[in-house]
Amino acid sequence: METDTVLHGQLQPNAYRTLQPQAAQAIQHGQPHLAHHPLASQPGLDLSGLDDPDSTFHQDLRLQDPHGQHPFQLPRSFDRNHGHRPMHVQSASPHTPQQQQQHNGGQFGILTTESMQNNSIARLQQEEDLFGTPEGSDQKSNGHLSTKIVVAPPNLAEWRQRLFDVDDMITLSEEEYQTYFPHVDNVYSHRSTQTYKRKPFVSHYWDCRLKGRPPGTPKSNDPNKKKRKRTARERDLCDVKIKITEYLPGAMLDENFVPDGGHPDQSNNFFSSGQPGGQAIHQHQFGMALVNSSLNTPHPGAGGQRYYTIQRVNGNGGNGKGDGVPGPHKHTLAESDRIKKNSVQRFVMKKDKEEKKTQKTYHKKATGNALATVRKHSKDHELKLFGSCFCPFVQRVWIAMEFKKLQYQYIEVDPYKKPQALLDVNPRGLVPGIRHGDWGCGESTILMEYIDEIGAAYPLLPPLNSPQRRADSRLWADHVNRKIIPAFYQLLQAQDFNKQAECTKKLQEEIAKIVEASDAQGPFFLGHEMSFVDIQFAPWMIRLTRVMKHYRGWQDPAPGSRWGRWLDAVENNEHVKATTSTDDLYIDSYERYAQNRPNTSQLADAINGGYGLP
Repeated sequence: METDTVLHGQLQPNAYRTLQPQAAQAIQHGQPHLAHHPLASQPGLDLSGLDDPDSTFHQDLRLQDPHGQHPFQLPRSFDRNHGHRPMHVQSASPHTPQQQQQHNGGQFGILTTESMQNNSIARLQQEEDLFGTPEGSDQKSNGHLSTKIVVAPPNLAEWRQRLFDVDDMITLSEEEYQTYFPHVDNVYSHRSTQTYKRKPFVSHYWDCRLKGRPPGTPKSNDPNKKKRKRTARERDLCDVKIKITEYLPGAMLDENFVPDGGHPDQSNNFFSSGQPGGQAIHQHQFGMALVNSSLNTPHPGAGGQRYYTIQRVNGNGGNGKGDGVPGPHKHTLAESDRIKKNSVQRFVMKKDKEEKKTQKTYHKKATGNALATVRKHSKDHELKLFGSCFCPFVQRVWIAMEFKKLQYQYIEVDPYKKPQALLDVNPRGLVPGIRHGDWGCGESTILMEYIDEIGAAYPLLPPLNSPQRRADSRLWADHVNRKIIPAFYQLLQAQDFNKQAECTKKLQEEIAKIVEASDAQGPFFLGHEMSFVDIQFAPWMIRLTRVMKHYRGWQDPAPGSRWGRWLDAVENNEHVKATTSTDDLYIDSYERYAQNRPNTSQLADAINGGYGLP
C-alpha cells in the first residue's frame, strides 16, 4: 500500500519495529502519552485523537502484533438493514464503465497521513472504507423490485429469453439487473426474501407465475360487496423456482468472501480458485488485504460494486425422472407474456394513458358556421355526403356542393372507426364519400367533377367551348394534389428545425408556381369568379392561417400582393365560410400531425414514408 511505502521512507526498519508494540501497548492501556511518543514526532504523521479515551475504540480495536499473528479487524460493513430505493426511469441504454476507487490505508489499516478526528469504529470505517465500497453506494438491499425503468435496452429479446430459460447461473451487474429483469418480472412472482446476519448477500426467491398460489382470503358472501371481474387461473402449471442472490457493495473485496452456496471454488464459475471471487493469492504486509487482488475487472463485482446472480433451484424434472432436478418451464415465454404484462409494459401503458388525457384529439362535431350548415342539411336526402368536420378533403367537396346550391344530407362520421355506412360507399373507409341513390363513390377530386356534372347551374369548370381553360384548370388542380398538399403535411409533420425551414421554402415555392399561373387581375385563379382550382386549394389556404401559423409560424402574405388578394378572396367567400369551423377545432385536430404521433392517419403515414397521397 502507498502508506506503507511512506512509513518505510520515514522510519528506519529497527525503529519501525521498536515503536510498533509501544504504540499498541499505549492504546490498549488508555495511556494519554502518544502525543509525546517518538512516533508522533515523525514528519507527515498525525496521531491526534489517538489518546481519546473512546471505550468503543479501546474495546474493539485489535492491532497487528510484531509477528503478524493477529490482524486488525473491523465489523463487516454489510451487516445493516435492508430496504427499497425509489423508482428511476431511464429511456436510453444505462451501461457505462464502472470505475474502481483506490483506498490508501495506513500501516495497520488505520494510520494515514490525514488527521483522524474521532476514534470510534464507525468513524474509522466511514473514512477508510476498508471494503472498498464505491462512493455513493450503501450496504442496504435494493429489495426484490427493480429501481429503474429502461424501455428499450440493447439486445432485449436475447436477454429476456436468457432470463426466462436460466439454463445456467447468470451473473449480472447492478445496471444489467435493474435494466433487464423488469422485462421478465411477468414470468416470475416473488415469494420470499432471506437475509443473513453475517453474510454480504441477500437471497430473493421467485416462483414461475404459472405455478399459482392459493387465494389469500375466502370469498365473501356479502351480497352488497362489489364483485371483481377476475378469472382464476389453473394452478401448478409450472414448478420452476429461481433464486436471485443480491451481493452487497464491497462483498468481493473481502479476502474471506464466500459466495452464496458454499466455498468459492464450488459454487460459480466466477468464484473458482484464481478466478474473480476466488481466494486471494497476494497478501499485504501485516496480513491486511484491503483489495482482493485475484479479482478481474470483467466480473461485475470486481471493483466492490453490487451485483446479482440468478439460478434455477427447482423445476419440472430436468432429467426426465420427476425427482426434483431443476428443469425448464412447461410453457413458452410468449405464454407468460399472454398471461401478464411486465413492469416496463405496464409503466409505458400507464404513461401513454396519462399523456392521452392531456393531448388534444380530433373533433367529431363541427362548430361555428359549419355547424349551422350541418343542421341545415340534416334531413334525409337521396344525395348524401359522408364527411368529418376537420378533414380538408371533405371540405373541398362540401364547398362545391354549397357553391352549386345542391340539396343534400350531411352525415358526420368518425373515419377512424369506419362505420358500415361509410364502408358501403367507400370500401377503404376514407372520407369524403357520396351516396346518390344506389350509387356511391369516394375520392374528392372525382366527386367534385361528379357534382359539377349533375347540376348544370353554377359550373365549377370553364364551359365546354373552352377546352384549353378546362385543361389548365385540371392541370393546376393536379398541382395542388401532387405538390402543394404533400409539401403542406411535410412541413406540419417535420420535427427538426432545419427540416422545417427546408419544408417551408418548398411549400412557398409550390404556392408561388400556382400564383404565377393564375389570372393577373384575380382575385381568384381564373378571374373574378371562384372556380374548380380555387375550391381544390381553399381548405389548405384557410389551414395555412389557422394551423400552420399556429404550429410552424407561417407568415401572412404581403398586403396587396397577388397571393394576398387571392387568400383574402377565398377566406371571405360565403361558401367557404359556411363550411368552416372555429379556429380551435383545427388547432386541436391537427396537433397530432404537428407532433407527428404514430398512427395519426393514412395520409400522415404516407408522408412519413415518402409515398403519394392515399
